[in-house]
Amino acid sequence: MTYQYKTNGVCAIGIEVELDGDIIERVTFQGGCNGNAAGISSLVKGMSAAEVIKKFQGTPCGRRATSCPDQLSIALSEAIDKARREEMGERSGDA
Repeated sequence: MTYQYKTNGVCAIGIEVELDGDIIERVTFQGGCNGNAAGISSLVKGMSAAEVIKKFQGTPCGRRATSCPDQLSIALSEAIDKARREEMGERSGDA
């Protein structure tokens, strides 16, 4: 599943996440600090979304209440929620 997220309050303007179940296959940041974005993307590849959410959620950037890692945690949460809703919709449609 691929999920697009429009960020809020950070330099990056968007995040694209590709999941295989709960496992992160790929993360791409649009904009922001290229070095940090590449590092985060490499670090989280192969990790479970739940683990990354737990580690990154609430991370600030300077005086900002959010950061690219925090925004990634939000994107992952939304992607997982969307996948669950779609799965539930498919199940209810089967009945």
